[in-house]
Amino acid sequence: MHGDVRVDDWYWLRDRKDPAVVALLEAENAHTEMALAHLEPLREELYESMLAKVRLTDVTYPTPNGAWAYYRRTIEGLEYRLYCRRPVSSPLPSEDPAQADDFETVLLDENQVASGKPYFHLGDTALSADQRLLAYVCDVTGGERMALTVRDLEHGEDLPDVIEDTYYGLAFSLDGGTIFYTRPDDAMRPYQIWRHRLGAPESEDTLVLEENDERFFLGVHTTKDNRYVVLSSDSNVTSEVRLVRADRPDEAPVLIAERRQGVTYSVEHHEGDLLVLSNDGAENFQLYRTPADDVRRDGWEVLIPQRDDVRLEEVDVVRGFALVSERGNATTSVRLLPLKEGEERVVEAPPAGHVGLSGNADFDARFVRYETETIVHPRTLHELDLATGTTRVLWHQPVRGHDPSRYRTERRYAVSADGTKVPVTLAWREEGRDGAVPCLLYGYGSYESSVDPVFRLERPLLPLIDKGMLVAIAHVRGGGELGRHWYLDGKLQNKHHSFEDFVAAGRMLVEEGLTSPSRLAAMGRSAGGLLMGASVNLAPGLFAAAVAEVPFVDCLTTMLDPTLPLTVTEYEEWGNPAEAGAYDWMRRYSPYDNVTDGVEYPRILATGGLNDPRVSYFEPAKWVQRLRAADPRNVDKVFLQTEMAAGHSGPSGRYVAWKRWAFVLAFVIDSVNGAVGAS
Repeated sequence: MHGDVRVDDWYWLRDRKDPAVVALLEAENAHTEMALAHLEPLREELYESMLAKVRLTDVTYPTPNGAWAYYRRTIEGLEYRLYCRRPVSSPLPSEDPAQADDFETVLLDENQVASGKPYFHLGDTALSADQRLLAYVCDVTGGERMALTVRDLEHGEDLPDVIEDTYYGLAFSLDGGTIFYTRPDDAMRPYQIWRHRLGAPESEDTLVLEENDERFFLGVHTTKDNRYVVLSSDSNVTSEVRLVRADRPDEAPVLIAERRQGVTYSVEHHEGDLLVLSNDGAENFQLYRTPADDVRRDGWEVLIPQRDDVRLEEVDVVRGFALVSERGNATTSVRLLPLKEGEERVVEAPPAGHVGLSGNADFDARFVRYETETIVHPRTLHELDLATGTTRVLWHQPVRGHDPSRYRTERRYAVSADGTKVPVTLAWREEGRDGAVPCLLYGYGSYESSVDPVFRLERPLLPLIDKGMLVAIAHVRGGGELGRHWYLDGKLQNKHHSFEDFVAAGRMLVEEGLTSPSRLAAMGRSAGGLLMGASVNLAPGLFAAAVAEVPFVDCLTTMLDPTLPLTVTEYEEWGNPAEAGAYDWMRRYSPYDNVTDGVEYPRILATGGLNDPRVSYFEPAKWVQRLRAADPRNVDKVFLQTEMAAGHSGPSGRYVAWKRWAFVLAFVIDSVNGAVGAS
């Protein structure tokens, strides 16, 4: 290609119908399990430590929406959640489901829906405006082709309307009699939006919109007040929105603003006006207002102007206020902007932490809820009175045996190869950090997606911190932590900045005496797996180990094949290597193509999913073979683990996922020379 010749000895692994491919994956799984069998006691210890922190039988704090309050239950021994509701005026639900009162109705029990299935994921849901119907789509393979079902919540029964081969995105008409849904094409791109009348045969469904540009995904949802159905068409850098009045679902969609390359926007509705969040002439986005019945671009009123140091990320509404999520200097905030009268307020994140809107489903609410957290401080749910400005704490995330005062978190900066300062968030146990300690450095750096310093019990890092490890997040370019320019400076021809930033973060941790190369592990997943592969190529001696989950490591070969799922839609993120310039910059960093012969690599654990439609299983499988072939010293230190009945998100079910995570963390601990102490 373009005069360049690449020899791919493992190209044959792309054929999943070849029995030899499945045999290789199963043999790799058996080899990994055997080679790491000595970690079984540690894996079990980590797994038990996770269970010890979690209330396995628990209930979330209810979210009000009109006459009802919605919440979820988990029950010890069950893999999946129960979705419930109760009258908004009723008492809070008991944490013990055995003491559930007459106010509670179980709307959907995932455990029942998932029964007998090796994989289950509830992909998307939508509630009708009268809250009488619930639409949901389920994935039972990991391949993300889902079945749409509608449940009558008054009677607790599914309607006969079941539509196969659908995707994310659902919306009801105002009367609940019509449901809008999306369909994916062969490349797993949602390219059609259909309209289905409940009770009518699927053969009578109407195609509402089809997107023929392979860069664009279609989506559908309703505005917060249920007045409009929003039909969006989005590529990575361009968007176009159409509206259908929810009380007139059969009418043709109305275009808001015609697509222009590089211009992206989203809309929300508020009392006859549209609030438009757009980067048209404003790199970090502006918030506009325009009458819903007159959307001419020259009439848009600026509500929040462009700021060079703050990126406007999302807009939500309650009656009288726009709720704007903002980000600046790798830190989040929430702006409450009055649309008629009232006082503007800004809620800031805690130091080295995160703040975000949460639980604001009711358009007519007079209170706004938000959550604060850090890597080591669990989530706290706050409620702000819009009339008085007073706040109160509604809920603290329960974590058994966890004392946040014993932990510390802070922000430091590394200096990248071109002199750019890169934020790095650190967390550790106060009595655990003494000189150079074992460290895990995490990164992502793509799609303007920010890795926020949040507390997670689904994939907790506390087990590492409690064993004396330092945990760090490198907020590298390609993400959105410092605004739109941070993203643009880490994509396409600038993608090398992501890898240089990550390596700079690792070197900073070593140079400041916080860790050492023999005690430094790296981790990333998906596009973050590409970050891992490119970074260990760039600085193999800097890391003791790297975990690359579902890694996009064979990116050049994948992007050269437009028949693979999602390839064409990714051109705006990575480039189209059919063009010489894009081929050249991808050729220089593609992890699989740049493994260096004669180099000893860090210990590596790569994972994949046989049904993954986003990063194909063969990318990590090929990369592992190439790493072993590069040098005999790599043969016994590079491992592959493939989920044979799952996709991009790994195995479903919380207990299975915790066991899987314990396996990963045990590998990390073992790889940093066993240099961690007991908790």
